[in-house]
Amino acid sequence: MRKQFRDLASPEEARETIASLELTPEVERVPLSDARGRILAERVDAEIDVPGFDRASMDGYAVRARDTFGADEADPVELALAGEVHAGAEPDVEVEPGTAVEISTGAVMPPGADAVVIVERTEERDGNLVVYKAVAPGDSVMPAGTDIAAGARALGPGTRITPREIGLLSALGIDDVPVRGAPVVGIVSTGDELVRPGETLRPEAGQIYDVNSYTIAAGVEEAGGVPKLYPHAGDDYDEMERLLREAADECDLVLSSGSTSASAVDVIYRVVEERGELLLHGVSVKPGKPMLVGTLGEGSAYIGLPGYPVSALTIFRTFVAPAIRDAAGREEPQTATVEGSMAVRERYAEGRTRLMPVGLIADGDGEMLVYPVDKGSGATTSLVEADGVVEVPADVEYLAEGETVTVQLFSVDVRPPALLGVGEDDPALSRLLDRVPSPRYLAVGSREGLRRLRDGIPDVVVVAGDARSDGNAVELGSWTREWGLVVPTDNPAGVTGLGDLVDADLRFINRDTNSGLRTELGNAIATLADERGQTRHELVEAIDGFDRGMKAFESPARAVLAGRADVGLGLRETAESLGLGFVSLGTQPVHVLGNPDRTQKESVQQFGEILADGDDVFGTLSGYESK
Repeated sequence: MRKQFRDLASPEEARETIASLELTPEVERVPLSDARGRILAERVDAEIDVPGFDRASMDGYAVRARDTFGADEADPVELALAGEVHAGAEPDVEVEPGTAVEISTGAVMPPGADAVVIVERTEERDGNLVVYKAVAPGDSVMPAGTDIAAGARALGPGTRITPREIGLLSALGIDDVPVRGAPVVGIVSTGDELVRPGETLRPEAGQIYDVNSYTIAAGVEEAGGVPKLYPHAGDDYDEMERLLREAADECDLVLSSGSTSASAVDVIYRVVEERGELLLHGVSVKPGKPMLVGTLGEGSAYIGLPGYPVSALTIFRTFVAPAIRDAAGREEPQTATVEGSMAVRERYAEGRTRLMPVGLIADGDGEMLVYPVDKGSGATTSLVEADGVVEVPADVEYLAEGETVTVQLFSVDVRPPALLGVGEDDPALSRLLDRVPSPRYLAVGSREGLRRLRDGIPDVVVVAGDARSDGNAVELGSWTREWGLVVPTDNPAGVTGLGDLVDADLRFINRDTNSGLRTELGNAIATLADERGQTRHELVEAIDGFDRGMKAFESPARAVLAGRADVGLGLRETAESLGLGFVSLGTQPVHVLGNPDRTQKESVQQFGEILADGDDVFGTLSGYESK
């Protein structure tokens, strides 16, 4: 007996009914060359450092920085030229004390060198190099992993793959990626009056071209689905039934349009209720009242659209396209330009037009904020962290905070993140972010993260160690992690504690100065100095490599794994995941702080809930505990 639907469903009921249908296909892997426009299904972590070597960021001369100390225009330093290194070539020369090596932008830094003197601050004279400006260690050098470090979270699930993501994946050497499958949508048009375009039309017989099949197919493709057109069924009810059954076996969703006569509806009812269930018949909207929603057995859903093209397309775009986009992991399209307000004051006075990479984030009132994103022209991740560019005319010296600007999006597919976070990088955080729809996280370190929070840009900041800030940040959650010294698997040097770094001849790799982990180490060294009756400076000077800082939490451990260091600063979880040894130095708190002006923002509240429910994440990581 036919199921009775005596009252028309409200639009909200129709949306809820369609949302209850299972349309999501299986995850599939596709070659990088076919990945554009697809939606990433899983998190992608960097397996290598980018760049994979210390490289020169300017043309000039590779030197030992200490050899240039004191050099200026009045009293230059003269160094012996020992050779040259070009981009793409392995250095065949070492920088000895008192020597320099000519180097081009992008070239591998030769052994012994720790800085580059730019060519404009030098002069070659009688086979020697005259240096007119002193440099510090690291000047004009991009260390390995500066762009993105091995172990760092490169892209998260739900990311739409555009040319900028393909650039990052290429830089990481990834040739295929896991993506959300595109739902296959079968389209069946009915009605004796319909003729497919290209066939002979007989207007005198009341025939019209089939508009719906092609219009709806284009809409399916635009929404992220794969349209599959079936032969025209006419009003042959046996053929209609056969096509519906065939489409149900082959597709995730079946759409039909037209044939709202009682007999045709009887056929649809019969097929739907024999194989599944009719959930809805009729919606209180105009145009498009006669809509059917149901299932056609395991693995396939069904929606019947009205026959009039305007009604069919209206219903499709209003109710069906969002469901297809959701199944495909896509969001609603928007225009390629966005108006927003500058989140911070940005100075610029070089007298040239500037195409400034920027990111977008909504503030607590839903207004769009625009903030500069610039890691340098050689940084692939700038593409992923920026949403577009603001063109700054040559005669503009600065953009004021709050000034309205127009952002040219990199593509119409670009969407601002729902949640913008900055601060410390952390393996637990990477897993928690996987549960946040459309997040963006910039691993700039605890110190820089707090600075940006004071500027009011991010929604949240993650701080390892002391979480004090100048504002009224709200703590959303916290956990502790065990930190210490990462050593080779069998600990050949017999490292037992921090004192061994000071007393033994060990090559050490630290974290960068913005890292909360480095601050923790500095505090521990200060405590050890007090116990020994020495100064902190004396102990730091005794540690070979204390000033060699690396960007990401796994980088020092990977240096140990590769034999480039004897000891690295890191986490127990990192050491165990890489099969290395670990000497514990204690636990460190990690705090997630919310921007006080964004506490009512939906994504911030959602992240707070995710943190509160994150025990399963912390329970799977060595040395972690929730608080």
